[in-house]
Amino acid sequence: MEQKTPLYDCHLAAKGKIVPFAGFLLPVQYEAGVIAEHMAVREKAGLFDVSHMAEMTLCGKDAMANVQMLVTNQCGNMVDGQVKYTTMCYENGTTVDDLLVYKVDEEHILLVVNAANHAKDVEWIRDHLFGDVEFKDISDDVAQVALQGPKSLDIIRKLADESTLPTKYYTFVPKCTVAGKECLVSRTGYTGEFGYEIYCAPADAAHIWNALLEAGKEFGLLPCGLGCRDTLRFEAGMPLYGHEMDDTITPIEAGLGFCVKMKKPDFIGKKALEERGEVTRKMCTLKVTGRGIAREHQDVYVGDKKVGFTCSGTHCPYLKGAYATAILDLPYNAVDTKVEVDVRGRRVEAVVVATPIYNRA
Repeated sequence: MEQKTPLYDCHLAAKGKIVPFAGFLLPVQYEAGVIAEHMAVREKAGLFDVSHMAEMTLCGKDAMANVQMLVTNQCGNMVDGQVKYTTMCYENGTTVDDLLVYKVDEEHILLVVNAANHAKDVEWIRDHLFGDVEFKDISDDVAQVALQGPKSLDIIRKLADESTLPTKYYTFVPKCTVAGKECLVSRTGYTGEFGYEIYCAPADAAHIWNALLEAGKEFGLLPCGLGCRDTLRFEAGMPLYGHEMDDTITPIEAGLGFCVKMKKPDFIGKKALEERGEVTRKMCTLKVTGRGIAREHQDVYVGDKKVGFTCSGTHCPYLKGAYATAILDLPYNAVDTKVEVDVRGRRVEAVVVATPIYNRA
C-alpha cells in the first residue's frame, strides 16, 4: 500500500495526475503538462513535493567519524551549515545509494537519501555504526518541498527574511522562518537551476506549499510533478539510482569520481575500488541523431561490437532533442564517438556528447 505525503490533498486540488512512485502516491504532472512544467523551472520557477525523500540523523561525538566511514566523499573538513553530495558503497565497491550530508555541527549530521532505498539504507547504516553515535530515522517527521528556477529568490523573499536565507550553493540554515513556519532551508536542488529545498514539519507542509504558490503567481510559478523532475535532472547530468548507478555499478563508473576520495584513510568499499584498478567502462551522454528515442537498458553498438548499454533516455524539452545516458566500454565513451542504440530491434544512430548537456551558467 502506497503512502500519501502531507501534500496529497494539495495535489488533488491542483488536478495532479497521481501515480505510485517509491512507495508513495505522487503527481507525475499537473494540468499544464510535463513540457510546460519543465520550461517553467528553466525560465521562471517550479514547486515540487519531495516529501518522499528519506531523512536520518547521526548524533554524538562519533557522528562524523561514522559518516566518514559510510560515505566516499571527504566530509571531515565540512563546516557547520555545509551540504555535501556523496555516495555510499558496498564492500565490493558498487553503489548502495547517493545522498546528501548536512553538517549541523560536529555532533549532529543529517543524511538525505532516496525514497526507493529508504529501508535498505536504514539497515545498511545501522549495521555499520560504531562508537558513540545515535542513529534515528526521522523521515516520518519531515516534509520537503523544492522551489526551483531563476525566480526562486524573488518568490521566497516574499515569505522569508532574505538575510536569513542560505546564499551559497550547497549550504543551509537549520532554523529559518518561511511563511511563518520554522524550516531548514538549503540552497540545493535536483534540476540544475538556482533554488531551495525546504524541510518542515508535516503539519506545516500544506501551509508552506500554498503560500509559495500564491507568492509565485506573479512570477509564473507552476506546481511540478515527477515527469519534469526526471527530465530536468537528466538535462543537468544528475544521476538517478537504479539507472545511472546501482549495486552492479561503482560510483566511478557512474561518472561520480569527483565524490570518491581515494586519499581518505578509509571508507566502506575503498579496498575493492583500489583492487579493481583503472575503470574499463564509464558513463557518458548520447545525443540521438537517428529517428527514435533511446530508453533505459538498451544495448549500444559500434559496428557489430556491443560496447555498453543505456541507463536513462528521454526527449529533453529545453534542448528539443532526444538524449540518453549510457555506460560504455573505454574508449567508446569519448566525445564525438558515433554509436548505434538497439531500440526494440532497430539500430538508431547516436553520438557521444559532453556531460552535462545543459548548464545554467
